[in-house]
Amino acid sequence: MTKLTSEQLSQMVKQRGIELGFDLIGIAPAQQPLTYRYYEQWLSRKFHGEMGYMERRKEERKDVRNLLPDAKAVIVGAINYFVPDECLPETSEPRGRVARYAWGMDYHEVLLRKLEALLDYLRALLGDWVKGKAYVDTGPILERDFAVQAGLGWFGKNTCLISPKLGSYLLLGELLVNVPLASDPPFNRSHCGKCTRCIEACPTGALVAPYQLDAKRCISYLTIELRGSIPRELRPLIGTWVFGCDICQEVCPWNRKAKPTREEAFKPRPWASLELLRLLELTEEEFRELFRHSPLKRTKRWGLIRNACVALGNLREVKAVPLLVQLLHNDPNPIVREHAAWALGRIATEEALNELRKALEVETDETVRQEIILSLNDARCP
Repeated sequence: MTKLTSEQLSQMVKQRGIELGFDLIGIAPAQQPLTYRYYEQWLSRKFHGEMGYMERRKEERKDVRNLLPDAKAVIVGAINYFVPDECLPETSEPRGRVARYAWGMDYHEVLLRKLEALLDYLRALLGDWVKGKAYVDTGPILERDFAVQAGLGWFGKNTCLISPKLGSYLLLGELLVNVPLASDPPFNRSHCGKCTRCIEACPTGALVAPYQLDAKRCISYLTIELRGSIPRELRPLIGTWVFGCDICQEVCPWNRKAKPTREEAFKPRPWASLELLRLLELTEEEFRELFRHSPLKRTKRWGLIRNACVALGNLREVKAVPLLVQLLHNDPNPIVREHAAWALGRIATEEALNELRKALEVETDETVRQEIILSLNDARCP
């Protein structure tokens, strides 16, 4: 076989990536990420909140060669996951909103299979000496940095990667390889211009400045990553989001002509639009079965019910009162009881307030007791 040049290899890899289902694919050099110092500044400002893993593996993120010592190239693939709202089933029941990336099957599994197939292709082409490591959102790699270096797009003011061809509804995966592949030209220019729609639209003020996200205020963080109570002052701003948030992407002009995904795995599944009342009744077994192949399993049962309580409180949904009362009196998790109490205080029917008073007489968890007292006080002084 004629020896292939690095340019030829790169073209073959990218062609194979498209065949495997990536919408965009590019190659960056295996080196230190150019935005590492900004990442350090982000950590120093405590914008990562309770996401301790972002800091624990900080040193590894300095250079991808910490992950694969003889890495020569980073292959970055992106898949468009956009699905129009009209693809969701209509319903008369109050629904919780789920971020689009979680409407379909777990993207980690989908992208990892494609990256591993790409690694198999390289080994079949060049031999067993080829080594590689695939990452999808879980490894210590600054993936948007390498996506920019691979020419896929730029950092938007909402901190998402934006492609001029596809917008920002993109999921990223990286394959580090010890193969000397020719790199693509980096994407060196932002096309956000003077637009600040994403910053203005964020309900919680999480975008504290262009290109700067305080995750502690982000609805995605609050509904997925936060393992404790959602701060009281932020609960009314969450609306009906129960898993993630798309607001800063929905208002972005680059997504006006977003094209529907070609990936069947990302088409809506039953968990794309969740009946809020049904969520309150979920058992552990039902939760595990329903969300086994969904990104939503990350919240755990109690987290999803916590979020549903907040959404129903924001809707002031009277039909939820009996179910919220059951949670307030019987759920073993104090965080669920706390947020059920908050929702009952927001709904503030006579039944809801009476049940809060009853719970106050028997509740032993101090945080829940404080929530009941605050909710009763709020109901007296709307």
